[in-house]
Amino acid sequence: MPSFDVVSEVNKVEVRNALDQANKEVSTRYDFKGSDARIEFNDKEVTLHADTEFQLDQVNDILVSKLSKRAVDVRSLDYGKLEKVSGNKVKKVLKIKEGLDSDLAKKIVKLLKDSKMKVQASIQGEAVRVSGAKRDVLQEAIALLKTDIANDLENGAPLQFNNFRD
Repeated sequence: MPSFDVVSEVNKVEVRNALDQANKEVSTRYDFKGSDARIEFNDKEVTLHADTEFQLDQVNDILVSKLSKRAVDVRSLDYGKLEKVSGNKVKKVLKIKEGLDSDLAKKIVKLLKDSKMKVQASIQGEAVRVSGAKRDVLQEAIALLKTDIANDLENGAPLQFNNFRD
């Protein structure tokens, strides 16, 4: 039976490239001269550092613009709280969300069942596998998920559709 997987992944290489570009811009901008503004990255989270809250917002804007230019969906960033470090320096930790959480996976399965399409959806870890009798029905399911969940800007998630098999 033809099937595909619905996942939510982030291209780490593009994230790394965007962060390198953002760090380069922060280090060369005149308004950050002499400040401790920088962006650090490890595998699951990004940390923004700055001298003031205003500078931290500026660093965040630079990061968001670089990520969007590299086609990384910024909805995959989960913003943490603003933390005071020594003096009046501040930092903010952004977690990179990967995989579908259980609520979103259940929402996808419910949406496909309520649509009365002839597809079966099953949750498999951090992905949802959708299978159907015909390729056309699966393509309709992808279109439905793109319009209802992926384009929902407030609580939507960046979705990718991979492992399409006949």
